[in-house]
Amino acid sequence: MSKTIESIFKPHLKPKEVYQGGKNPPTSNGKKIYKLSSNENPLGQSPKATEALLKAAKHIDVYPDQTDIRLREALVKDFDGQLNANQFICGNSGSEIIDMLLRAFVNEGDEVIYSNPCFLPYAVFSRWYGAKQVDVPLLNTTYDLDLEGILNAVTDKTKIIFLTSPNNPTGTYIPKSVLDDFFTRIPKDIVIVFDEVYRHFADAEDYISGLPYVTEGHNVVAVNSFSKTYGLAGQRIGYCYTTQTIANYVRQIHKPFLLPITSIEAAIGALNDTDFIAETVKTVQVGRKYLTAEFDKLGIKYWPTQGNFFIIDPPLPEFEFTDMLMEQGIMVRPVSQFGAPGKVRITIGTQEANEALVKALKK
Repeated sequence: MSKTIESIFKPHLKPKEVYQGGKNPPTSNGKKIYKLSSNENPLGQSPKATEALLKAAKHIDVYPDQTDIRLREALVKDFDGQLNANQFICGNSGSEIIDMLLRAFVNEGDEVIYSNPCFLPYAVFSRWYGAKQVDVPLLNTTYDLDLEGILNAVTDKTKIIFLTSPNNPTGTYIPKSVLDDFFTRIPKDIVIVFDEVYRHFADAEDYISGLPYVTEGHNVVAVNSFSKTYGLAGQRIGYCYTTQTIANYVRQIHKPFLLPITSIEAAIGALNDTDFIAETVKTVQVGRKYLTAEFDKLGIKYWPTQGNFFIIDPPLPEFEFTDMLMEQGIMVRPVSQFGAPGKVRITIGTQEANEALVKALKK
């Protein structure tokens, strides 16, 4: 009996929705376009990262470091020695770290819990490994985590729970008291993937990163990226930190020569550029206050944010709204694909970009 190649395709990889990243600005014909659609660094990239990258570019004819140890040692310093080098794992972006964790822990038929609206790769990547995807949505009016809903959704097949703080695309965060309660009640055989790529921008008094939970020995893997605070989105580099036990296990599937030499050197340079990091955080936090006040004046519905972006409920249908802003030279992003139908995400830019946004909104 004749068979087709499709007969050996994995059933859970049948054509479905795929993740689509943000677009680059179109040809502007000399018109200024402000890209406020991809949550990139408003100041560009770290000068020290650029210097390190250009120096490394003279040696791209040779293989890079076999392991990520030099970058991990730089991260130990960045975390003030609270973790050791073997608790860090680096990869080509935070997204690849998420893929690596799913590959390490999830088999076909296992369950993965996430909470929409959220970063779409949680669902897309889980499907690659045949996982049953369990969506416990954020609470509708506030976009807060539904802690009870997640706990009630846990079964003996649950392998990974995704928590994100601050959350993309909503900008909301998980208060310390909620996380403390969560970790006293969650089973000990579940991995908590704690996505904190926007943590540098958070200034809420009760915001907390994954670090204390890792040092206390909880099964937490905290995912970070160099794309936001450090301005290295184009280099595709990220990392996670976790307990020694989990790190030792996951490292078994870490490929040798994984990171390009330019990415390694740029990341180390960026970690050392404390002035650039501080200026980036200040720019975002000042811009956040400015836009909050302007949105209030204009009567635009938005959600308080701890990230470098806002999610808003636009006064027009989302695509009509984004098209009209594009006509004014402002790129923003509709986020139906992230589980927030009708909503639009706006990245906080430089003061010039923020003022241009407000001018376009008024018009």
